[in-house]
Amino acid sequence: MQQINLSSMLTESRNPNSEKIDDCSTLEILQIINNEDKQVALAVEKELVNIAKAVDAISQRFSNQGRLIYIGAGTSGRLGILDASECPPTYGTPHEQVIGLIAGGEQAIFKAVENAEDTPELAVNDLKNIHFSSNDILVGIAASGRTPYVIGGMQYAKSIGATVISLCCNLKAPMINIADIAITPIVGAEVITGSSRMKAGTAQKLVLNMLTTASMIKIGKVYGNLMVDVEATNAKLIERQISIVMQATNCSREIAIQALEQSQKHCKIAILMILLGINAEQAKQKIIKEQGFIRQALQTKQD
Repeated sequence: MQQINLSSMLTESRNPNSEKIDDCSTLEILQIINNEDKQVALAVEKELVNIAKAVDAISQRFSNQGRLIYIGAGTSGRLGILDASECPPTYGTPHEQVIGLIAGGEQAIFKAVENAEDTPELAVNDLKNIHFSSNDILVGIAASGRTPYVIGGMQYAKSIGATVISLCCNLKAPMINIADIAITPIVGAEVITGSSRMKAGTAQKLVLNMLTTASMIKIGKVYGNLMVDVEATNAKLIERQISIVMQATNCSREIAIQALEQSQKHCKIAILMILLGINAEQAKQKIIKEQGFIRQALQTKQD
């Protein structure tokens, strides 16, 4: 087996602030963890310029019918799947628009699959199985920045002309050299040495939240700060739709419900109907014309 030099990875280094954590009271343990967690948002803040570049690239792909694909192993892979799975109910996106791939496949979501992350070829197969193309964009996620499965996927994506983004927490990581855009929040040594599901995982989650949220805003999925493409798939989300229409238009609950019924539960159409005093078909055509952007549709209300 090839020897891995862990000493060169910041995510594997020992944290002096927690060296005696096993001799602490419960409250002291939690204070140490909390103090370390406070550093994560600041580390992400330093990467905002690179995150913005990634968002612009992703939203451009979305506008051209491209997809966002996350690829990772272990915690990193699970975080990508989590972010991808939240997009359809929140923003009404097709399930294939944002996809998370994990080393070892679906079973690895729940239980570690030994050696899966050490095989670059598995990533190539996984990407080919979803018909990954140059019109798609790939985000490789790995705290260490050296996971073979992730690197294999990134290299394949580059070879076919796709844009590649890296998200890792180690400087000078191999993934950075492959990426077109590198996002590298340096969160430092973990409270428990090598437990990168902690600060590194939190940093990754914050960045992934930003990537999809900002990209969805840029393609018209948000009006103000309201998720106007939310799908009403359960009782809570039905109520959320009603609330969104009421907040966007300052209308009564009764008017919001009526507009949603007439628009077949499409918040955007319902909002335009109320604000512009038009019927559902007119609102639908206007939102199509403005490519889903409510604000633009309102600015052209004289049409």
